[in-house]
Parts: sequence; structure tokens; C-alpha cells
Amino acid sequence: MSHSKLSTLYIIIITLLLGSAVGSFLGYFLGQQASKNLVVQNLQPQDFTPPTYSQTPAYVHEETVAINVVKKASPAVVSIIVTKDLPKVEKYILNPFGGYFPGYGIPFYKKRGYEKKTIGGGTGFLVTNDGYIVTNRHVVDDTNAEYTVLLNDKRRFKAKVLARYKLNDVAILKIEGKEFPTIALGDSNLVEVGQSAIAIGNSLGEFQNTVSKGVISGLSRSISSGENKGYSQYLFDLIQTDAAINVGNSGGPLINLSGEVIGINTAIVYQSQNIGFAIPINSVKNIIENVYLHGRIIRAFLGVRYVHLNDAIVQKFDLPINYGAMVIGGRYQSQGAVVPGSPADKAGLKEYDIITKVNDTPVIETKAPLYYLISQLSPTDTIELTIMRKGKEQKIKLKLEEMR
Repeated sequence: MSHSKLSTLYIIIITLLLGSAVGSFLGYFLGQQASKNLVVQNLQPQDFTPPTYSQTPAYVHEETVAINVVKKASPAVVSIIVTKDLPKVEKYILNPFGGYFPGYGIPFYKKRGYEKKTIGGGTGFLVTNDGYIVTNRHVVDDTNAEYTVLLNDKRRFKAKVLARYKLNDVAILKIEGKEFPTIALGDSNLVEVGQSAIAIGNSLGEFQNTVSKGVISGLSRSISSGENKGYSQYLFDLIQTDAAINVGNSGGPLINLSGEVIGINTAIVYQSQNIGFAIPINSVKNIIENVYLHGRIIRAFLGVRYVHLNDAIVQKFDLPINYGAMVIGGRYQSQGAVVPGSPADKAGLKEYDIITKVNDTPVIETKAPLYYLISQLSPTDTIELTIMRKGKEQKIKLKLEEMR
């Protein structure tokens, strides 16, 4: 190896050694400087201050109000259990071939007495301290079933159905006793879209006094409800809410933040996101009062037969309007258009008159049919009908009577 190559090798080795030494020195020096800036403190248990935790639940004002409303209302909300005596059936196998073909048999069923079974359930709420309960008619529509009321405190009472009202799906029950908890009735005419609403009910017939909270989503809704029983019922002027109303909640109260009932939960739209409906409580107050004072529902009576206008009728009679109820008789002579001696007869209504308004409310089949508007009135009310007779509008006043 030449002298110049050895010199180059020595220079490389010396450079590496010097770099390593300088790096070690700098690392030690900087570490010492950093350690001078660190203050190590030996903490003792008495020096530790634990974090503070609030002892008051962090409720906002509306939550506090809702909690208090539920606490106050829940004792008056009841579960309704529907039971019925059903045939007790036993299954047995009969071999028609005797012992010639063992293993063969035909199943037969034989009734051996009856047994009581739960066939449904719903919700209701107490409105008087002596045991009057409001619920939906469809909850207690089986006249052969028995009904048991389960209070929030687990007491059970046999219930008697005093009235079933088909027009707006309301029923009144009675249990025997005194000093029951009650819930106040509000004014559903003051309800506004967007306000808070609370529903309480016996969800799925299993979870008693389940609470859900939402808002009023709409007013004056109309729906067709069938309860999957082979018939349809049209309900009008309903309150729509997104407070969850589950199966079993039917008949339970829809409550405002003042703790008052503003509606009776009655129907839901399946395959929807929280679209439920409640009957306005104002349309039920007269039913409660009638049953409480008279033991029956007293209904107003007008005394006309009619059909609501449709495109075919409008075209046939060449009418200038497309809403209202035309007074018209049936196919038999006994089915006259105006009942003799009725309020309509006394006021002079005639066949082919078209009733367009009851007081100030238009008669519209899908929103406010004639029978519904009359059903909301008292038999002692004096009303004003707007009618169309031979193309001219008239106003007629008459006093309703009780339907017999």
C-alpha cells in the first residue's frame, strides 16, 4: 500500500473517533443543562387535591319541568288488561286403521272447558277521584271480554265499561273506590305546532307507564284507522306528535309541560319515524261530563240524510261548488231526506239543499264531515247553517236536540 493511501486511511479513522468523542461530550453536556431546569417534587398524600363533582343533576329548565310533570301525572295513568274465556283445546291422534297399520294417525282436537287468557291491553287515565277512566274505544271494544285496571302502585281493579263512542274512538270506564289520583284536562284549542309533548302509556302491553317526549308536529290531521280488524274508521281534527306512541299506548294521555292532558293517544303510522296521533281533549270533555252526570253519551241530532259532494254529483247537478253535504233521501219512501219533526225539519231544510258550513266551519268530507261537526256540539246548542239552495246561499239558524 502506498504512503498516500495509508495517510488517507489514518485521516478517516481519526475523523470517526473525534466525531464520536465530540458527540458523546455534547450529549452529556446538554443533558446536564436540561436536568438543571427540571424541578422534581415528591408529592405527599396531603398535597393532593381531588377534583370536585357537582351534587346537583345538570338539568336544564325544560328537563326539570318535564321530570316534575311525569312524576305528577304517572300515578293517574293506568294499564288496561283485556282477558277473555277461550276454549281449552286438547290435541289427540286417532288411528282409523286400528292396530293394522301402527304409526299412522289423524290429529283431532277436542274442547275441554274454558280458560281465561289475556288477549290485549292498552292505557287509560283517571279523570275523577272516584274512578272514572278515559281510554280509546278500540281498547275495550269486545263486549264479551273482561277488563282489569292496573294502577301505577300495582293495585288491580275490575273495570266496567260505561260508554263506547265510535265517532271519535273514546270510551269511559269505571272502577270502584275513592281518592284515586287524577290528571287535569287542558285546552287543546291552545295547542301549537312545535310545543313540547309527553306521552305516557303501557307500551307493548308489557312496559307500564313508559314515557316518551317530543313535540306537536301538526294539527287538524285526518286519518283512516282500522286496527287490523277488517274495518276502517275515519278520525278527524287530530293532533300529530313525534313523541313515540307504541302499541299498547292507545288510550294514554298526551300531556303538555303544564301537566295537563291535551289529547288521547290513539293511532300511529306503521313504517314511519315517530308519526303518532292523538284525539284533542276538548272533543272528549262533553263525553266525560255526559257519562258522569247522566250515565250515557248524549249526542246532538240534526235530522237529515245526506251525501258529501264528489265529482260525479257536482257534474250531475251542475253545481257551482265542490264541497258540502247535499240533503237527499234514500231509495225507499220511508228514507226521507229530512226527518219529520227534527231540528232540520223545523228550520225548513229541504231535499237538495247543500249544507256548506256549520257555524263558521266548512263541511269537507276529508277534513270535517257533517256528522263530525254535529257530534262536537251539545243538544242544547243553537247553530247557524250556511246552505246553498238553487244556486243561492242562505243562512239558517236552528236549535239542536238530543239523539234518541
